[in-house]
Order: sequence, then C-alpha cells, then structure tokens
Amino acid sequence: MSSRLPSLGALVRIVADVSAGLACFGILVVVLMQVAGRLLGHPLPWTEEAVRFLFVWMVFLGLAAGFRTVESARVVVFLAYGRRVFQHLAVPIYVGSSVLFFVLMGWTGTTLVRQQIMMRETAATVPIPMWVIGLIMPVSAVVAILAIIDSVRHRHDLIALPEPGLPQASEAMSVHPDLSMRVQP
Repeated sequence: MSSRLPSLGALVRIVADVSAGLACFGILVVVLMQVAGRLLGHPLPWTEEAVRFLFVWMVFLGLAAGFRTVESARVVVFLAYGRRVFQHLAVPIYVGSSVLFFVLMGWTGTTLVRQQIMMRETAATVPIPMWVIGLIMPVSAVVAILAIIDSVRHRHDLIALPEPGLPQASEAMSVHPDLSMRVQP
C-alpha cells in the first residue's frame, strides 16, 4: 500500500469529523442570516429548513465520528458482573451489534433514498431534491462501519472491558500524584 494513501482512520476523520464540522459551521452561518434577516425586516423563509437539513447531516456524521473514537454509549453492566466468558465477549458483542445496527440503518436509508428519487420529492423552500438530505443515512452507515473497523484495529483497549483486579478510575486517581490533587475531600 502506498504511503500517500490515507489510513482508514484518516479517511473516516476527514469524511465524518470535517463534514460534521462544516455542517455545524453552516448552521451557524444560516442562523446568523436568519436573525439578521428578521432584524432588518426581510426574513429569509428558506433558513429554517436549511438549518434543519444541516442539523440532520451533522447528527448522522457525528454519530459515525463517535464510533471512530469509541465515544458511543454502551451498556456494560451485565458484562461486567457476568461470568468471565461474557467479559471476553465484550468486543465481539460491541462490534457485532454496532455493525448490525449500521447495516440496517444503511439498508433503510438506501430504501428511503430510492423512494425519494422515484417520487421526485423536493424540499419545500430550499431548491434541492430530498434524496440529497436522505443520502446521509446510508453514507453515515458506511462511514460508521469503517470507523468501527478502525477503532477495533487502533483502540481495542477502549472497547474491551477492564480486566478484573485492575484499578478503577477512582482508585487510579488516588494513586497518581497529579490526579490526586484534583480529588475533593
């Protein structure tokens, strides 16, 4: 593989993080235009719908970005208190259930986009076809699956449950001198 090609993590970071950041910046710009238009007595009717569409894109891209850095919510209480064999299955359960969710989301999003194309549905005030907005579902599903693969390869320790007997965060804070200064008595 050529060193000029970006790694999977870099590709996901560019697609998810940068695009979500651009959507967030777009929301800021459009909301400022909306406020300025209202203050000047010439409201822009398309701004409300544009903000909604940018927000949808930002949320779906942010979801994919969260899986790259293993910042997704997980319920591990049953795994933590279960038998040791279940604790060893934490990573496969996390990966399998997450990939299954995103496969279903991608399939549903693709069905939605095909329906929007077939119906020639357009937005009410913004002159764009609705399939452009719906396209974020299958796109973010693919990006999220790639992010999960990258996080398994590079952040496996964040996905796995801590081994029994290792100090927990509260114990580690009392041992580490820099962190113990932050503990309130």
